[in-house]
Amino acid sequence: MNNIDKNSKIYIAGHNGMVGSSIHRLMIKSGFKNILVMSSNGLDLRDQAKVNSFLSQSKPDAVILAAARVGGILANDSYPYDFILDNLLIQNNVIHSSFKNSVSKLIFLGSSCIYPKYAKQPIKEEELLTGNLESTNQWYAIAKISGLKLIEALRKQYGKNYISLMPTNLYGPNDNFDLNSSHVLPAMIRKFHDAKINSYDHVVNWGSGKPYREFLHVDDLSEAIKYALINDLPDSTYNIGYGTDISIKDLSSLIKKIVGFKGKVIWDKSKPDGTPKKLIDSSKFNNFGWKPNYSIEDGIKKTYEWYKKNTN
Repeated sequence: MNNIDKNSKIYIAGHNGMVGSSIHRLMIKSGFKNILVMSSNGLDLRDQAKVNSFLSQSKPDAVILAAARVGGILANDSYPYDFILDNLLIQNNVIHSSFKNSVSKLIFLGSSCIYPKYAKQPIKEEELLTGNLESTNQWYAIAKISGLKLIEALRKQYGKNYISLMPTNLYGPNDNFDLNSSHVLPAMIRKFHDAKINSYDHVVNWGSGKPYREFLHVDDLSEAIKYALINDLPDSTYNIGYGTDISIKDLSSLIKKIVGFKGKVIWDKSKPDGTPKKLIDSSKFNNFGWKPNYSIEDGIKKTYEWYKKNTN
């Protein structure tokens, strides 16, 4: 039975990242009194001995694993070894050390990229391993599939109350806006903003603009994480999505409007599009009563305001 409440000691791994910082804010706002965090400078999650020592000494009741090496198509394609190895090390160390140190509840965060490139839409959890992955981010996806299966195995063999949540494409405060490693939505915010303040006459976006993507504000994911943390759930894996998708071309037009850029948009079709469509079916988790609060337009507006205030 779930025994996590506002007095439980909860360790958030990756609290400085976009997801980790969002769940950290929400937990404090919700009245959780015993939140444990540790920066990567103080604890390298790729080091098994250090992770096990930290968890054996701190003895958290619950762990939220929001730490990962993440990036967009360019970063995944450029550093495949780093993406698969770092994520496998982080996951294995935190999950296994949590198990060894009797952590009651663990929330593992994956990604919708775990599903096949041409999966049936909208994608149900059962579509996992039914086809080939998108080649540009397969390294990250394989690591996340391994983490999901590790959670599934712990539940099956040892009855652990551990959960995997598979969010769709996320955005929001503390996102990565580096054009060499970011995902499409923050990259567009950065490009259009830079073009506006520098009076450029055009912006170049990757690909054809034809693929469709689903985007969820990170604060909506955090609400789902909190629900999964304090409630008993019958299955090990749940999709967490917005419910509808948008073409990359329409996303570009929306961000252009929000930023206020007046120039042209040029599509560089020599760059990869990635998966043509990736809309997940979140009905299994929606049935618990969770639903996103932010519309895509309101979420982008809020993210752009954060970007202007927090970047040079």
